[in-house]
Amino acid sequence: MDLPFLMLVLLLTGIGVIMVFSASYATAYLQEDKSPTFYFFRQALFAAAGLTVMYITSKINYQTFRWLSVFALGLAVLLLIAVLIPGIHTSRSDGVKRWIAVPGIGTFQPSEIAKVAVIMYFSARLSKRNTEKPRRLSPRSPLSGVVGFLDRIGFLELVPYGLILLLIVGLMMLEPHMSGTILILAGAAAVLFAAGIKLYWFAGGGAALMGLVVLMMSGYQSTRILVWQDPWAYPRDGGYQIIQSLYAIGSGGLLGLGLGKSRQKFLYLPEPENDFIFAIVCEELGLIGAGIVLILFALLVMRGYWIAIHARDRFGALLVVGITTLTAVQVFLNISVVTNLIPTTGISLPFFSYGGTALMIQLAEMGIILSVSRQIPAPRQE
Repeated sequence: MDLPFLMLVLLLTGIGVIMVFSASYATAYLQEDKSPTFYFFRQALFAAAGLTVMYITSKINYQTFRWLSVFALGLAVLLLIAVLIPGIHTSRSDGVKRWIAVPGIGTFQPSEIAKVAVIMYFSARLSKRNTEKPRRLSPRSPLSGVVGFLDRIGFLELVPYGLILLLIVGLMMLEPHMSGTILILAGAAAVLFAAGIKLYWFAGGGAALMGLVVLMMSGYQSTRILVWQDPWAYPRDGGYQIIQSLYAIGSGGLLGLGLGKSRQKFLYLPEPENDFIFAIVCEELGLIGAGIVLILFALLVMRGYWIAIHARDRFGALLVVGITTLTAVQVFLNISVVTNLIPTTGISLPFFSYGGTALMIQLAEMGIILSVSRQIPAPRQE
């Protein structure tokens, strides 16, 4: 087991739980009439459960996930369908359908399972990919002509993966869930790239993604673009949350106001324990504290790629590349939203944002990486 990676996960999880307590006690007590420690105890409980799941997962031979990948992908698709069925999902007032209620636990997003399922399935299939140059086909071959050309440039090889992504992205668009869609595509693209897929296909995929973004820019999504461009034009409506987030970041200065001393969490910044918890980190810990958190995330990502490079086989390497890239992109998008670099979208900060099932799934993903690290060949002694 890779101890540096494990220590980084434990450190980020511990800091995250502390920040959930600091960010949430005002909301719990003043707004929801609950115990100030309500969110803290729930997050701590899920963190303990998640760390247990991570430990168990790390002890499983990661080759097990190869044959589990088909089941995981099928389950993810079924859950993405189920979340669209009235009576199963928990819908917000704006019609967004992303959550399924689990009695006694809370809610979870099927997209969380879809992210890792796509990475597992793509890694399992692409680990068997033949990287040799394709042989020349005879003119009499059934694969000659247009079909043969498509086969030689690698198009036919990508069709199954494209169809899977098309199905999942289509279901995600019906929720709608822009950030989840981007994360799934990022994880899939990372695995495809690491498997040796030609770069020109990523240019085509990027163009398709831009088209998808345009299609999804309807209704509340297009409003978010306007808010992003000038949040102060909507100070009491769509721009309120990002304005309060920027106030929190600016108030922190270099050293911060001190742990637990945030002002914006006192019913100014909505739901500060969730997607905008990094704003509270900046306010209480300052630029230096927030920078340390970002350094920890950067070290986690770099160590993840180190494990991928040294993995025993291709399947393990692709698994780790996909999960590590997924984590890196999620951190980048969350912080970009909090600082108004990109339009607001519902994306959590790994290990920090309040959410029990999401935290457990993230820690299970870290367990997969640790499982791969356990089988890294020892360096030869000369």
